[in-house]
Amino acid sequence: MQADSGTQTKAHADGRDMGVEVLTFEVSAETFALEALLVREVLDNCPETYVPGAAAFVDSVINFRGRIIPLADLRLAFGLPATGTTRDSRIIVIEFELNGDATLIGLRADKVFEVTTIANASTEAAPRLGTRWRPDFIRCLAKRKGEVVVLPNLARIFAVCGLAGGGLAATDNLKIAAAEQQQSLQLVR
Repeated sequence: MQADSGTQTKAHADGRDMGVEVLTFEVSAETFALEALLVREVLDNCPETYVPGAAAFVDSVINFRGRIIPLADLRLAFGLPATGTTRDSRIIVIEFELNGDATLIGLRADKVFEVTTIANASTEAAPRLGTRWRPDFIRCLAKRKGEVVVLPNLARIFAVCGLAGGGLAATDNLKIAAAEQQQSLQLVR
């Protein structure tokens, strides 16, 4: 499993950057991307079970191949309004390391586009000023086909929004910070 703590990039034998393979998808008219290595499956809409008292960001669970997994909504993490599902809506099931364990998590998406490669040279850090979203929730931004693609910082989002186990110890925060630094070194020029 490749968690969000280290990006695997491709390189030619001569050292040229081939980038990182990602799954692109839409949330509230914004294009996002996740490393393809994280993605286990893309599902059509399926029945959800609301969990009373759970954080709004992850207030439902689904049955994924006989396992009950949390269903997270990136819209809420980024301060966007929750919306209903459409015929294009999908659930992206990822395997992500939380508190040292490989965890399956469903992510709501309005639409899933494709698996593609984003060149490292096309990425840059999110600006600290002038964005409507928390900069620490964005690993980097990439330019692709005339649009900006957001690569979310899932480790930070899950920690802050309540999926990482109800509060982090100081050592967990240090691990997250170290993982974020490593991601930045590997994805941003």
